[in-house]
Amino acid sequence: MKQLFILSLAFLAITGCRKIETDGEKEIFVVTKEVTPVGVVSNIITLKGKITKDTTLLAKDVNYLSGLVYITKGVTLTIQEGAKVMGKSGADVAALVICRGAKIIAKGTAEKPIVFTSASPNPASGDWGGVVLLGTAKVNTTLTWKGAAVAGLTSVEGGVNDTEIGYGLAGSGDAVYPTGNDADNSGVLSYVRIEYAGYAYQPDNELNSLTMAGVGNGTTIDHIQVTYAKDDAFEWFGGTVNCKYLIAYKTQDDDFDTDNGYNGNVQFGIILRDSVIADISQSEAFESDNNSAGSDVTPQTTAVFSNITAIGPRATLANVGNTLYRGGAHIRRNTGISIFNSIIAGWRIGLEFDFALGKVDKNYLVDSIIRIKNTTLAGNGTNIASSPSSGSSLTIKTDTAILGAYFRKAEYGNVILTLASSDVLKLIQPFNYLNPDFTPYASAGPGADSKATNIDKYGKGSIAAATGFGLNSNLSYQVNGEFTDSKLQNAFFDKTATFRGGVATSGENQTWWKGWTVWK
Repeated sequence: MKQLFILSLAFLAITGCRKIETDGEKEIFVVTKEVTPVGVVSNIITLKGKITKDTTLLAKDVNYLSGLVYITKGVTLTIQEGAKVMGKSGADVAALVICRGAKIIAKGTAEKPIVFTSASPNPASGDWGGVVLLGTAKVNTTLTWKGAAVAGLTSVEGGVNDTEIGYGLAGSGDAVYPTGNDADNSGVLSYVRIEYAGYAYQPDNELNSLTMAGVGNGTTIDHIQVTYAKDDAFEWFGGTVNCKYLIAYKTQDDDFDTDNGYNGNVQFGIILRDSVIADISQSEAFESDNNSAGSDVTPQTTAVFSNITAIGPRATLANVGNTLYRGGAHIRRNTGISIFNSIIAGWRIGLEFDFALGKVDKNYLVDSIIRIKNTTLAGNGTNIASSPSSGSSLTIKTDTAILGAYFRKAEYGNVILTLASSDVLKLIQPFNYLNPDFTPYASAGPGADSKATNIDKYGKGSIAAATGFGLNSNLSYQVNGEFTDSKLQNAFFDKTATFRGGVATSGENQTWWKGWTVWK
């Protein structure tokens, strides 16, 4: 397919159009119209189809994506700081796919973020597809490709793959990438906003706002805000990429979804949900599977999250919100996810351990593959719940009280609060949709928050009300996080962030989410 570039030359004062054909590869349309010949010349650039040459999108131009745009192997797409890239809707509904072996270099700044958004004058969730990164790091799936079962290969969901070349493939094991590379580099996304994405190219097979499949840890992902995602905000299918400073705002389905052997790390994140926006598949902050069958294929999903503030739809216990909401974390299907130094507040269920599929007696809490430490549950309808499989013989699967006892272990540093109000949780105004503030009170610590009336009963009363288990120190945001666990020793982690949640009481980690983001 040809590349289509449309250029509008603002300095010409006549109206007309001429077509220039060059090298058989591109069509360049020079569109002229009457304008005032002052200021910066702005061109209209439309990317379409297979991009086979290095390309740069500039902040001064009007940039469009039309249809499925593939950055092909060996090609780099560079996007200038401050640029806006608009995905078309309707018959030309767009998505940007960075294929295996390609790169995107999108390095915005706090003052000049890069914005991927809808081209519609009245944008809405799901207007366009989103951004897809495909790499060659390990995935735990087996894909039938060209008549053969290929272990370690996957076709990303959303209907973006083809049957001949494999532009939508991730992982390895095929003829093009016979071996995987966990250090694979798909480029840089930094200070980037992705708005109104998540189009369903096929029924029940949607693209996410930011899809990462088989993306390696040579890739840089930081300071990304996803707003109004139609499906998931961020989804990882296998891979090893590490991410920092992620924001999901008013997502419809899940915020952080990990599958197919993802074993990277994520630090510093904010989730803010709208009480009326939820998905028929049931919406959650965290959803984690090893794979759809819950089998023990490897690599196992062992994602590690630290310093996440996940604010759900319930500012108060009386605020039920959309009935399609499920919970803060849905841990299921043989996953080995771990969550540290975090806050899960205002959900129908705080933590749900779903044992319907998977070898849970090996991979869940019993042998500490899953770890939940230094985490606060606040203002949730039910704080800890289990969904046991029929005929289970493992007590931990069926006894919510035992799950509560696990969470309550003093050495884990966890806290459960009945309410998520500011005077109890000690965050300034986390439930304010248009002007949120996730900053902890600088003086948060011992005081009224230690009252037993603010400390919930585990599993709807299956355990007697706690009387503290380190509550005072665990609500002091200067000291209520820690990085002593073996899963937090990767050099990626900022171990000075000894606080709970995504925002510090002071310093650069207090303001990282301000200035380049939008809340509307």
